Amino acid sequence: MIFCMLEVQDRLSPGAWHQVSLGLKGNRKEVTLTSWLLLFLAIGLEVCGTTCMKLSEGFSRLTPSVLIFVFYGLSFALFTFALKHIDVSVAYAVWAGLGVMLMVAVGVVHFHEPVTAVRLVSMLLIVCGVVGLSASGAVR
Repeated sequence: MIFCMLEVQDRLSPGAWHQVSLGLKGNRKEVTLTSWLLLFLAIGLEVCGTTCMKLSEGFSRLTPSVLIFVFYGLSFALFTFALKHIDVSVAYAVWAGLGVMLMVAVGVVHFHEPVTAVRLVSMLLIVCGVVGLSASGAVR
């Protein structure tokens, strides 16, 4: 996972990782973009952690069991940085909504869970709620 963070560092503008660790200095547009990038990375790591929960088979498999804590630890750290410039209500709605949608996709594709009309309508309602909260002014 350290390699993942170093890879993220290379993709950000020079010094951007340094800016994140010191409190996201820079103009508002850069800060906002960096905060949203951190939020989306946090969501991806959370989905990886949740997938490892399923793969751990109740903590009976060592590697996925350890990875649960690695992924969630990194996810919460990035989420904390993202909250510096995104309202917590919006960030958490995006976190939960996108996380649920991605986990449904993982469940259907990887774990062969059924796709039902109720699931599809529920996902649409989640998207509507996240869009509504985002439109209310998410960024400080």
